[in-house]
Amino acid sequence: MGSTLTQIAQQLIDANKKVQLIYAFNGSGKTRLSKEFKELVIPKSEDEESEVTRNKILYYNAFTEDLFYWDNDLENDSEPKLKIQPNSFTDWLIGQLKELGEDRNIITNFQRYANNKITPSFNEEYKYIGKDYNEREVEITVPAFSEVTFKIADSNNSEGIEVNYKTIKISKGEESNFIWSIIYTLLEQVISTLSELEADRISSEFNELEYIFIDDPVTSLDENHLIELASNLAYLIKSDTSNLKFIITTHNPLFYNILYNEFKNKYYKFKGTENQKITFKPNQSEKYRLSKNQDETFQLNIQSDDSPFSYHLFLLSEIKDAISNNQIKKYHFNFLRNILEKTSTFLGYKNWEELLEKIDDGNPHPFTNRIINLLSHSKHSLEEVSEPDANDNEELIKLVDFIVEKYGFWQKKEENA
Repeated sequence: MGSTLTQIAQQLIDANKKVQLIYAFNGSGKTRLSKEFKELVIPKSEDEESEVTRNKILYYNAFTEDLFYWDNDLENDSEPKLKIQPNSFTDWLIGQLKELGEDRNIITNFQRYANNKITPSFNEEYKYIGKDYNEREVEITVPAFSEVTFKIADSNNSEGIEVNYKTIKISKGEESNFIWSIIYTLLEQVISTLSELEADRISSEFNELEYIFIDDPVTSLDENHLIELASNLAYLIKSDTSNLKFIITTHNPLFYNILYNEFKNKYYKFKGTENQKITFKPNQSEKYRLSKNQDETFQLNIQSDDSPFSYHLFLLSEIKDAISNNQIKKYHFNFLRNILEKTSTFLGYKNWEELLEKIDDGNPHPFTNRIINLLSHSKHSLEEVSEPDANDNEELIKLVDFIVEKYGFWQKKEENA
């Protein structure tokens, strides 16, 4: 029997774990779960002011990114700026980082996970003459730390000449990484502050904080930076000695597996040469898989295996269930291609097509190859159909049977059981 997201959010609260890690496909309700969780921690009747919310819970999700937007000013050919939407949350967030002198650390974190050749810069307060709603000229004050520009060395510089920098508009992925760097930098400061005795803390702003909810901070990272971010985040959380509780959701199997393994290990805080104290134990964490049912209810299943959940086996089980229930959809071909791509990399093949069943001339079956490409990477709106036809379904079934038998996925599952 399925549950509502509100019930699942309550389940997370009742679990009373230091860390709860959740894997779910995109579209399974991760972002909505973060909202439901927040509203349980802070009921709407109490949440008239964001101050109440941020005292108890900090969260990063898709809505956090919506608070940042570009002022391209193409008409006046001005430098592109990433502007921060003023509201009580962003005013507090940026205010804390500015007061604690964390702008340098934001830059460091951004360059670590995104691009070390790009340097973000927060603005100082400035004034300019603009127009109000009545088209009258007025003096407008732009607060400090409300805009960000990004500079990169000009590639046209000649050797021996002083380097010039130009302002650029960064990519959407780099923008996401920058916003995450702001949140991560604040999180570092929160954990550092709460590790001190209350009387010795440099700020009292975090004293009532109970929860940190993080939803998919790695959507735009390459694998190397993703691994680094996951390891650093796990280290930071495990080093926390306060009563903070963390909920992390992701659709990325690599990110999930790294955190899964990290939270299986103890963390020791060293005092002097020999003295050490365990600050984190594996039983302080729980791992789940969130899935959405056809009736719009949800399931939150505990991942209790000794090893991290296998993404390939999970995708195969999803395809197998769809075949058994005669519910094959277009996205199941995406699942299959994902399995083939990852498996070919693991086995050392240059192309995933080499895994397909061969015909007499030694090449992959052309229909199988075509149908996988067509239904997993459609380019035209007319191809965007949710239900493949009977021939496509038959080919999917044959291919699933072939790779299961050929590459021993289920046999491996039996060995791991």
